Amino acid sequence: MSAVRLALTTLVVPDYDAGIAFCVGALGFDLIEDTDMGAGKRWVVVGGAEGGRLLIAKAANGTQAAAVGNQTGGRVGFFAHTDDFAGTHARLIDAGVQFREQPRHEAYGTVAVFSDPFGNRWDLIEPKEPGQ
Repeated sequence: MSAVRLALTTLVVPDYDAGIAFCVGALGFDLIEDTDMGAGKRWVVVGGAEGGRLLIAKAANGTQAAAVGNQTGGRVGFFAHTDDFAGTHARLIDAGVQFREQPRHEAYGTVAVFSDPFGNRWDLIEPKEPGQ
């Protein structure tokens, strides 16, 4: 039997270009694909060299627009790993990212919660064990 693997996670945003600006401009992800699908829709994929990809999806109706910034009910829904917490933290602050707490040390590594421009909560983590 073939194994199933997670390929993409959707990040619903109010505007494609705003999503790209944050994910590529601030976080430093690569723009993997930006294809015009017609009728104002685009297939926009961002991610890192080591995997982890987001589909940037523009809210298409009122229900989706209401979910922007609260896709996980206020919980952290996205996790970004780094091998240099201090450097990445400083770079994100310089890029205008709003951290919701001071960095803290947990059993799994150094972590701090930040919000994207749309209101979603993210963890920036430097794992204790490389490759986690």
